Amino acid sequence: MKVLLLENISAVAVQVFRDAGCEVESLPSALEERDLMAKIRGVSILGVRSKTRVTPSVLEAATNHTPSEKPDALVAIGAFCIGVEKIDRAAASERGIAVFNDPHSNSRSVAELVMGEIVVLLRRTFAVSTQMHSGVWNKSAAGAHEVRGLTLGIVGYGKIGSQISDLAEAMGMRVIFYDVSHVLARGNARPVGFHELLATADLVTLHVDGKPQNQNLFGAEEFRTMKDGACFLNLSRGFVVDHDALAACLKSGKISGAAIDVFPQEPESGTGFKSVLQGLPNVILTPHIGGSTEEAQQNIGSFVSAKLLDYLRTGNSMLSVNLPHCQLEYEAGSHRLMHIHHNVPGILRAINDILADRGINIERQVLDTRGTLGYAIYDINRPCDDKLLTQLRAVPHTIGVRAAGC
Repeated sequence: MKVLLLENISAVAVQVFRDAGCEVESLPSALEERDLMAKIRGVSILGVRSKTRVTPSVLEAATNHTPSEKPDALVAIGAFCIGVEKIDRAAASERGIAVFNDPHSNSRSVAELVMGEIVVLLRRTFAVSTQMHSGVWNKSAAGAHEVRGLTLGIVGYGKIGSQISDLAEAMGMRVIFYDVSHVLARGNARPVGFHELLATADLVTLHVDGKPQNQNLFGAEEFRTMKDGACFLNLSRGFVVDHDALAACLKSGKISGAAIDVFPQEPESGTGFKSVLQGLPNVILTPHIGGSTEEAQQNIGSFVSAKLLDYLRTGNSMLSVNLPHCQLEYEAGSHRLMHIHHNVPGILRAINDILADRGINIERQVLDTRGTLGYAIYDINRPCDDKLLTQLRAVPHTIGVRAAGC
């Protein structure tokens, strides 16, 4: 099995795949579409982070081969991060390619950075530091505040938001939060409506996901609703916030400080970044590094690589972001078969008929569906041969068939 890892994915992942007997190529940066299309031929597992775009053209190149080429096709994609917006999941599903990410491992890193930036904003440390680099000694308490006793408003109370809640309370802050789902409050945190949060909080921090409905969630109206002189932080998704509206509020003093880690347009390389927020005082700009600590990247490398190998070996699709969630306990010596198909009537009957006609007994079986997709895992009493796999691939509405380890 060949594994291609892009964007300097942790060496932990490289070692996990090599220990499993895979051939691993690890590159330090993302690849443009044309380069990735050429590179991905013969790759079984692709690992990316937040810069690489996995387009339908890339997926077509990964699964279509001439007889003279290596027959292995892409089986799974690992996003070694939280976001999967740059992976065309619908196209991956139609080709039977599983997509996995890690929604957990960098949450602590993001939470710690948020708390650090809150202190820096309230003490105006960044603005004063910039002055010091220019030779200005501005020893003044004007505009500098403690965090203790202030109200923090958290929009999005998931894995990151709830950790920030705990840290903020430990520093003596009052915490209010808003979430579209009903979630359990941590400590003394209190759920409130969205507009109440904006009007009440001394600082507002966003931790929402990348769903399309969150686009332009925060604009001029939301900034107007916030308290005069409040601070604003966004370490979630760049398209959530209208940066022109934020810049106007910072210039007018409506917003006294901001920390922004994500942007509507982010450069693919290390140069070419431009933002209307550049050059404004008391504004912290960071290059999408909220979850970029060595600890987080090591944990992500371990988690995602383990999920990919488990899927390859057993078909376990739990936590996949695009396939039905299907799991069947694996027993040593089992002959495992996986079948991905369109979710239409009669598929299981057709599969079972093929197995029965060949005298193959089904020892265990599990099925799950997700929208237009169906996914079944079988344990049978005989090894899967090429003829059986060919028959199963010929079943109408079949997307992909694999035996364990393939």
